[in-house]
Amino acid sequence: MTSGTVRRRVHYGEVKGRKLEHFDSTDYDELNEPLLNHKVDEDEGYWREKGANPELAWKRNVSQLLAQWSQCVTNVVIGPGSLLGVFLYRCSGKRQGNGEKVVVSNLSPLQEERLRKLQLRLQVPFDGSRLDHQEALKGLWKAAFPDIELRGLKSEQWKDMGWQGSDPSTDFRGGGFVSLENLLFFAQKFPKSFHRLLFKQEGKRATWEYPFAVAGINVSFMLIQMLDLCSEKPRSSSGINFLKMLAEDEMAFDLLYCVAFEMIDAQWLAMHASYMEFNEVLKAAQAQLERELSLEDINQIQDLPAYNLLYQ
Repeated sequence: MTSGTVRRRVHYGEVKGRKLEHFDSTDYDELNEPLLNHKVDEDEGYWREKGANPELAWKRNVSQLLAQWSQCVTNVVIGPGSLLGVFLYRCSGKRQGNGEKVVVSNLSPLQEERLRKLQLRLQVPFDGSRLDHQEALKGLWKAAFPDIELRGLKSEQWKDMGWQGSDPSTDFRGGGFVSLENLLFFAQKFPKSFHRLLFKQEGKRATWEYPFAVAGINVSFMLIQMLDLCSEKPRSSSGINFLKMLAEDEMAFDLLYCVAFEMIDAQWLAMHASYMEFNEVLKAAQAQLERELSLEDINQIQDLPAYNLLYQ
């Protein structure tokens, strides 16, 4: 696949009562760690013809993703000569969407402090032996299924949320603790939106739907790359614009996560996507989010047009 990016406007789709641009994208730069490594012109019919189960194909590709993530370890320096530690994520020098590198202006003391705190969060691996991580996982279950008792941290019940197996810690080890924090924040801050996406309650859904929880891990990783949070200071235009929002609200990253997840589901519906097309949906949503972050008069996450997709 070539490195150029060509987007052709196809139509505006009505999604959740709002018009949404749908772009047909060709010759995208590949995301470094996509959820699916497949070309997306293969749907469930293709997999049946090949004698393969699309669910197994999804799991295989997700396993490859998590393996790639676990290998993406690098040191990052924050400030002159100050070694922050080891990141779980590694940003690539490749161009991501419209996230071309730009000159970074000096950050305010508040921006530097909040960026440092956010980057510290990104370092924390998920550790199933830690009581606070166990409690967070239980909290996610309670927020998702308040009327159903969880039988254990290892249970087939977790598959109902969209995890690959009976032990979600296996998936979280790929995304780090921040991906669990993001999901939990979404569930607690916007419970109606969280449940609507979890249970696929709106729109004409595909026969083979994307698994909610694993998709959530990918949203976290997409944002980390797009905002260039692995660098000492973000150098992408999206990352620099995000720092302005971070100065307004310390929870800007978590709020942006909720917006991004809603945008992905809206793109999924607008593109009439199915199982194996999640990668293209992810790219289209990222491109749309980058455009919104570049708009004038966007000073906080609540100013983004897509923020209106969220329900309390």
